[in-house]
Amino acid sequence: MKPYIRRAQYYETDKMGIIHHANYIHWMEEARIDFLDQLGWSFDKLEQMGVSSPVLAVRCSYKKPTRFPEQVAVRVRLAAYRGVRMTIAYRMENEAGETVFEGESDHCFLDAAGAPARLRRVLPEFDAALCGLLESGE
Repeated sequence: MKPYIRRAQYYETDKMGIIHHANYIHWMEEARIDFLDQLGWSFDKLEQMGVSSPVLAVRCSYKKPTRFPEQVAVRVRLAAYRGVRMTIAYRMENEAGETVFEGESDHCFLDAAGAPARLRRVLPEFDAALCGLLESGE
């Protein structure tokens, strides 16, 4: 999977001139959307097929500050997948290759009625793609 490249914007900075910590959560979501697009399972496609994937939890660890107009590469990998739930890991690196952020987000899969959706039954091709990623370590 290719990393998601994100340039820090001036409006994202705080009074100290660094990117405000809340923006990293937005960057995680942008990278997750890109990750699913690269898999061929965009948010739009999943929702059209009646499956949503809400966030259950987010964990963050800030390593180094990011400033405007620095660019970060967000590396995304599937850390866990259990049919109805998944954990995505994120590592953000600056242009010097230094880790500036590490985090994880937990998600579940729901059907159109809001009930848990076991992907093996409702979207077996997507289930196979996620299982393949987990096996490959990507």
